[in-house]
Amino acid sequence: MSEPIEGRVTAAAEDEIVVFLIGLRINNFTALRSWVPAARAMRPMIKELAREKKNGLLGYQALLGLPRVVYVVQYWESKEKLLAYASAPDKEHRPAWGEFNRRLRQGRGKVGIWHETYVVPAGSYESVYVNMPAFGLGAATGVVPVGRRGERAAERLGLQRESSAP
Repeated sequence: MSEPIEGRVTAAAEDEIVVFLIGLRINNFTALRSWVPAARAMRPMIKELAREKKNGLLGYQALLGLPRVVYVVQYWESKEKLLAYASAPDKEHRPAWGEFNRRLRQGRGKVGIWHETYVVPAGSYESVYVNMPAFGLGAATGVVPVGRRGERAAERLGLQRESSAP
């Protein structure tokens, strides 16, 4: 793992960001034929996306969720690039999706997958990392000192502090 960056930093991102969450839930641990291939399918896609930057993936973070859930948070340049990758017949996703659907029909609910996509306009997100290695959006886009964007979350979001004075 990377060394922590001492102090407070924020993500260097300035443009619209697309956040894509994708995960797998193991509904039956003993049904290895249902969930192991689905879990293994993510690695070739991530490798392809990391290798071919033109596809639009800025970065990702794999995480463990609830006891049966594994998921990946992905940061994309645009929704158009995300959708283009998902539907491209010559990329890893299409065959993996077809295989998953075939196994899904045979597996009768032994594994589940989910995804959520969020298009976040520029200026509608903020971040802070304190004594952390590059992580999340900061790992995907780089980091800058907090002072360049504002010391407080409200400042980084472009909001004015409300005064309590009359």
